[in-house]
Amino acid sequence: LALPLTRCKNMVMSFRVSDLQMLLGFVGRSKSGLKHELVTRALQLVQFDCSPEVFKKIKELYETRYAKKSSESGQPQQHRPPEALSIHSSYDRGSTVARTSLSTPNIDYPALYGKYLNGLGRLPPKVVKPEVRLVKLPFYTTLDELLKPTELVPQNNEKLQESPCIFALTPRQVELIRNSRELQAGVKSVQVVLRICYTDTSSPQEDQYPPNIAVKVNHSYCSVPGYYPSNKPGVEPKRPCRPINLTHLMYLSAATNRITVTWGNYGKSYSVGLYLVRQMTSAELLQRLKTIGIKHPELCKALVKEKLRLDPDSEIATTGVRVSLICPLVKMRLSVPCRAETCAHLQCFDAVFYLQMNEKKPTWMCPVCDKPAPYDQLIIDGLLSKILTECEDADEIEFLVDGSWCPIKAEKERSCSPQCPILVLGSSEVNGLLPAPNSNGENGKATADVVDLTLDSSSSEEEEEEEEEDDDDDEGPQPKRRCSYEKGLVSAC
Repeated sequence: LALPLTRCKNMVMSFRVSDLQMLLGFVGRSKSGLKHELVTRALQLVQFDCSPEVFKKIKELYETRYAKKSSESGQPQQHRPPEALSIHSSYDRGSTVARTSLSTPNIDYPALYGKYLNGLGRLPPKVVKPEVRLVKLPFYTTLDELLKPTELVPQNNEKLQESPCIFALTPRQVELIRNSRELQAGVKSVQVVLRICYTDTSSPQEDQYPPNIAVKVNHSYCSVPGYYPSNKPGVEPKRPCRPINLTHLMYLSAATNRITVTWGNYGKSYSVGLYLVRQMTSAELLQRLKTIGIKHPELCKALVKEKLRLDPDSEIATTGVRVSLICPLVKMRLSVPCRAETCAHLQCFDAVFYLQMNEKKPTWMCPVCDKPAPYDQLIIDGLLSKILTECEDADEIEFLVDGSWCPIKAEKERSCSPQCPILVLGSSEVNGLLPAPNSNGENGKATADVVDLTLDSSSSEEEEEEEEEDDDDDEGPQPKRRCSYEKGLVSAC
């Protein structure tokens, strides 16, 4: 394997600047710089990231260059060094080359590629190393990637490390920043932001700061979000990890900007990336949601019928489901009913307040079921939006099995009314509601005094009258006061 690499390097060393630029451009590498920089870059490509396609490209460039040189000097092409071409001829017949041991002097990398290695197994295919990816943030639209996520590598054994980065903005990027509107005083909507996350390629990563983080832009330190205070004992305060806006400290010109990230090296690996983004507001996200996120009322109705459909395996049939028209976030009537498509419930929350809440403190959790409800999964319920305009005097509705709905009036507190009078025990002479029983005492008086439960028990006048009646009775002590209340009579309320 070393022999063909050496031959390939020799061919690259013979390339001119134009050849080197074509080779580097073919693999997406930078083509700028002096010739020795281009040669170094191309040799690194051959050494560490060479694939059959790259070998083929080197072959084409070399043959083209040598053919031109031969025609200019008048020499026939057959005088080309056979050693330089052996690798390419082997590549062309790579699929038919017989299996050979590693000691064979003429073996090359393309011929070995995919063959058995000492009987231990097949060589793995050339796989590009996966890159760290960051999750998309709804409030940030990426315009340019200034620096791909790059791992912060410690330079020594110290706990506090510094990692510098130097870059310059293009004139187009500078214009985008300068011409963008201001979200607030000194804060442009188009920004250069720094994002930091764990070095993990298994899935898109959320922003995560390393310990002891500090960011210096040119000659000034940039403010980094602090910790949320924790009111619960024993619970550590949390830190909101968001993109760090560097724009106000950068040179908006052709001058280079130097960014230095100070971080604590405590075993975990972090990567940083630089992006040119446009920051969105909650009002803009709401308008976008209204444009592309409204679910048609008929589709919502079909969803209701599906949820209320009798399950053949269930013995209980659901005849209806109640849905509140009050937002669980702010306890106010819904204006833009919204929920995530992944939510299993019909209950909605208000999109206006939900987006405003996540603009201040992004969590993207459904307030109804407490499950993730990211922006790209939000929908506006077209059926509930229609119901809100038709039902203004109720705060709750009930969906029926056929997809129809009916308002649920708020139950009034039970109170006294002609339709539901309070039962009064006593004679009809006082209020005339219920006749007293036909049982008189020896003096023609009722055996039970009037007890009117509708009157205020603290009325002083009634107490005086009762005392006078007690004084006029000389026959002896009256029996203990008791409500004469026929058996079987119940309250009307």
